[in-house]
Amino acid sequence: MKRTILYLITLLPVTTWAQVSVNDSISDESGVEVLNNDDDNSYLQEGFDFPEALTDANLDSLMHQYVARTYMSPATDCQQLSQNPDVPREVYIDRLSRMPTVMEMAYNDVVRSCIDRYVVRLRRQVSYMLGAANFYMPIFEQALDTYQLPLELKYLPIIESALNPTAVSRVGATGLWQFMLATGKAYGLEVTSLTDDRRDPVKSSYAAARYLRDLYDIFGDWNLVIAAYNCGPENINKAIRRSGGKRDYWEIYPYLPKETRGYVPAFIAANYAMTYYCEHGICPMSSRLPVKTDTVMLNRNVTFQQVAQACNLDVEMIRSLNPVYRRDMVPGLSTPSPLRLPLTDMPRFLDMQDSIFALAGSQPARRAEVEIATAAAPQQPQTRQRDRNNRRNNNQGNAGASYVTVRRGDTLGAIARRNHTTVARLRQLNGLRGDNIRIGQRLRVR
Repeated sequence: MKRTILYLITLLPVTTWAQVSVNDSISDESGVEVLNNDDDNSYLQEGFDFPEALTDANLDSLMHQYVARTYMSPATDCQQLSQNPDVPREVYIDRLSRMPTVMEMAYNDVVRSCIDRYVVRLRRQVSYMLGAANFYMPIFEQALDTYQLPLELKYLPIIESALNPTAVSRVGATGLWQFMLATGKAYGLEVTSLTDDRRDPVKSSYAAARYLRDLYDIFGDWNLVIAAYNCGPENINKAIRRSGGKRDYWEIYPYLPKETRGYVPAFIAANYAMTYYCEHGICPMSSRLPVKTDTVMLNRNVTFQQVAQACNLDVEMIRSLNPVYRRDMVPGLSTPSPLRLPLTDMPRFLDMQDSIFALAGSQPARRAEVEIATAAAPQQPQTRQRDRNNRRNNNQGNAGASYVTVRRGDTLGAIARRNHTTVARLRQLNGLRGDNIRIGQRLRVR
């Protein structure tokens, strides 16, 4: 069974990747700590892309989250510098080597470029991520520790989502750990039109830990695991084959997708920035713990708007506490579903459940049963003519009209004889073209 799982995940990327670019050679410079010197920019010349979450727009989204606006504020006991201090290469190497990590934290020009992006261009965003880390790092650490994985992997969501639980990449990767749909489902994350477990910080963290563990079972090297998390195991295997079988990340570097070339350096840079922020004059945002919350299981559909209206709560607050729901609605009718609310507001919700369910929600009405309309059959020419004859006859006046009802055994001839008229006259009065009549039919005889 384990072999089957490991085979299947070779087909499952978490995020997606750019097209692989293949070059004829790789850098000859490598070492334990320093993988190239300042005079050798071959890694930079290969070209790489920063992970999507390191763009200004994605990092700015963190600062506009409800949690960030409500529970974080500028530090009052720290003076943030407006510029980054000049740090010599040797100092970067020394600091990286001193970090208490299992994973290799090597230095080179690509790593330096990623560090500079954090501590120079994105200084303000790093302040927010340091503050948001207080909310999410305990969750990440618990999941990683459960599967006995290196705790430095807790910084992976920084380069994946900038710590935004509802982040969605340009290709659909979702949540803190940026799971693609197929990979998320393979690791037990349910996704429907109404719910998305990829946005649940706890569920997605444990799924990510299992996936990282399985990747390590395949590659046995954490740099390759990180790279595979970004572009998928099959692309790592392709790069290994194209490099002649080498299994060191920095040796297969030229054969990787451009974003993956920047992925491991960005991960090293994230660990560096979250560890040595003080040395770069960056102050973490002060954060206070969110209000205590409680959860109630619902077996009815209820919208966030209904809850907010009845309990006088902020819809955005409800949304931030329940990121798993994609349409601002708890779909309890499908399966009992949790609603998380502030602990102080839970008694009011429980007291007003009936009133809340009775409120008109924002979701469209869903009918349990509907009737199907049938189209009227187009009239045949003879039917239209008969209708015209009937209308013409009716317009002639009905003052002396006389009618009979067809009985069993009646024919037009029998009816004509009983009523002292002719079959032709009956046809004319009733718009008939033949002799067919039916029991119960009402015929005009005069």
